[in-house]
Amino acid sequence: MSTKPAKNVVLVHGGFVDGSGWQRVHRLLTDDGFRVSVVQNPTHSLQGDVAATEQILDEQDGPTVLVGHSYGGAVITEAGNHDGVAALVYIAAFAPDKGESVSMLIADPEPGAPVPPILPPVNGVLFLDREKFHASFAADLPSAEAGFMAAAQVPWGLDALDGTVTEPAWRRKPSWYLVATDDRMIPPPAQRAMARRAGSTVTGTPGSHAIYVSRPEAVADVIKQAASGIEGSA
Repeated sequence: MSTKPAKNVVLVHGGFVDGSGWQRVHRLLTDDGFRVSVVQNPTHSLQGDVAATEQILDEQDGPTVLVGHSYGGAVITEAGNHDGVAALVYIAAFAPDKGESVSMLIADPEPGAPVPPILPPVNGVLFLDREKFHASFAADLPSAEAGFMAAAQVPWGLDALDGTVTEPAWRRKPSWYLVATDDRMIPPPAQRAMARRAGSTVTGTPGSHAIYVSRPEAVADVIKQAASGIEGSA
């Protein structure tokens, strides 16, 4: 493990949104002296999003904390094998194992678990029902902000949903996981199960699936814990 301080952070967004949702987290981290980069995933395919993330990782100048929200967790699970990545942070995120995809992880929900209001695919892409977006994705945000997010959705490609991980980085790199305990997109028990399988250091915080927007302080704190954990294990 490198003895250099981990001052680089790369943030990876999930499906239906873009990187602008990280703005508050970005501000908190940069105010604390971190060098923060935000990946803009095309979200057409897992392979393409991993490539977009690797391009940003290539630009870092030292050990990097790689952070993923939601589907972004699948991206960092694969892209985290990059030599510059020292730690992974999952924010209410999918953490697939080898050969798994997001579609596999959501295929068999527990009885009574909330079902994300994903509309039937059109031309190979998915959207959330705009009328149900607030309650499902961003219940702890003001209605106007959630409404804008619903109107500004990014189409999520089926090839991204179905893309399988070839080598999960969490098997050889330390990871941290923030569970959003009020999440209605990825059930909290499923989040905890994935975190446990990955051997992650787990924190639970009240918040919706949009916890990276609604609770930026909690998200930034977990990222800083990961950066400190890297230094402490050097």
